Amino acid sequence: MTDSPFDDDAKLFREAMADVNRLKSDRAESGRTPPAPDPSFSRTEIREVLAASLEAGPEPGDVETGDELSFRRDGVPATVFKKLRRGRYRIGAELDLHGLTAVEAREALHEFLQESTRLRLSVVRVIHGKGLGSGPTGPVIKRRVGRWLRHRDEVLAYCSARQVDGGTGALYVLVRT
Repeated sequence: MTDSPFDDDAKLFREAMADVNRLKSDRAESGRTPPAPDPSFSRTEIREVLAASLEAGPEPGDVETGDELSFRRDGVPATVFKKLRRGRYRIGAELDLHGLTAVEAREALHEFLQESTRLRLSVVRVIHGKGLGSGPTGPVIKRRVGRWLRHRDEVLAYCSARQVDGGTGALYVLVRT
């Protein structure tokens, strides 16, 4: 057999490792206990983030000025929803949110729905506007109204109004009576 250059390398490696002792385990033991978890958020901060996420509507690009909004809970018959979309029900009351901040609009909507329920009004109209003055972020109140209504137990369904009643700037809302 002939000697190859690899044999020289192996011999050199064995000589370099002659004083090395083999480890009994391949696991490193530091001898100290790991630190306790340190949450970066307190429970209060987590609740605040959760509340803010529920208030925020879809991302700015998700709802545009001319987009129609609609929602129907399970159990609301398709025929009832179809009549609502066609504006076949008498509007019991109306709320106009133009010019309000998001906080003011949410409070006004809350009070309006409570009063509508108390008065046993089955269909109401909410005018949120189309968001034409909202700039590049799109319709702020329109986005949020859609989200807020979905989270209200007394709201059974809603849809954008017919053109003569405000079109995509207003909603017909079916209220639980």
